[in-house]
Amino acid sequence: MNYLAHAYLSFGEEKVLVGNFIADFVKGKMLLDYPPSITQGILLHREIDRYTDAYPLVRAGQSYLRPVFGHYSTVITDLFFDYFLGKNWSKFSDQPLDEFIEATYVTLENNSEYFPERFARMFYWMRKDNWLLHYKTLKGMQDSLTGLSKRTRFDSKMEIAHLALIEREAEFELIFFAFFKDLETFAQAKLIEIQSQHDSH
Repeated sequence: MNYLAHAYLSFGEEKVLVGNFIADFVKGKMLLDYPPSITQGILLHREIDRYTDAYPLVRAGQSYLRPVFGHYSTVITDLFFDYFLGKNWSKFSDQPLDEFIEATYVTLENNSEYFPERFARMFYWMRKDNWLLHYKTLKGMQDSLTGLSKRTRFDSKMEIAHLALIEREAEFELIFFAFFKDLETFAQAKLIEIQSQHDSH
């Protein structure tokens, strides 16, 4: 999943949110450098990604993308799901999306001492250009995918991936709705499990 979904799936827990956002930048023994509550967010992020990658409907959507985009298909569907979450936000939360996003940025800034260097650089641009809000528009999707394409080592073709979203939007939206409630249920249970394991140590 991508950043808006990871923010939502932090369930209002400040340090879990921080861990959820920095997880991709925390490698190996770096995990030991963080307080338990942030470690819980890092572990939750990894479980969310594992669940998403194995979900049959998600894999079916990626199989449509794979002939053109190869292994970048997983990155593309993660972004597509943020698009559908932002677009349908009122179905998931009573808090307006712009307020939720601003609160997310403030929480992250208040915990910036935990940022790995590469995440700190990325977060500057995330907030400056308000990535989380722009995910909900096709233009925002195009900009995000083009930005990612420029940073890949190989020819990812992600700069044209928004065309696949336009072509198959209804189908991808059906996948999102069928999948995301299951993911939310899984993530809530998994966070409780992770927290209970840490509390018992």
